[in-house]
Amino acid sequence: MELTIQGTPAVSNKSVWAGRVLSSLVILFLVFDGGIKLVPLDVVTETTAQLGYPGTASFARFLGVLTLVCTLLYAYPRTAVLGAILLTGYLGGAIATHVRIGNPLFSHTLFGVYLGLMIWGGLYLRDPRIRALIPFSR
Repeated sequence: MELTIQGTPAVSNKSVWAGRVLSSLVILFLVFDGGIKLVPLDVVTETTAQLGYPGTASFARFLGVLTLVCTLLYAYPRTAVLGAILLTGYLGGAIATHVRIGNPLFSHTLFGVYLGLMIWGGLYLRDPRIRALIPFSR
């Protein structure tokens, strides 16, 4: 079965499944990340304080809820684009924080970029609406 939107090339089953797998990996990671912030573990509050934010359990829980809500929006097909946009903003804040405190570039600062590329790459592969907006090939 190939999905198509007027004026865009058909999306093969392999592309759709590759997008689902990529998106699933991102979703699993973000659910884990949000979950450990809900508990919150000591490492979460300590790291949050080291990054210059309040190192309180309530702030960590707030970040956990925010992460999980955005992730759920991304996981649900009808709101996946909204979820991807919100997650991109969230990751932009994380990137800015790492730049501000001078963390290592490739391991810390650009991690949000890597995750963002996976978010949008997975969505691009599985959603013909995104392919219509961003036509890499014609």
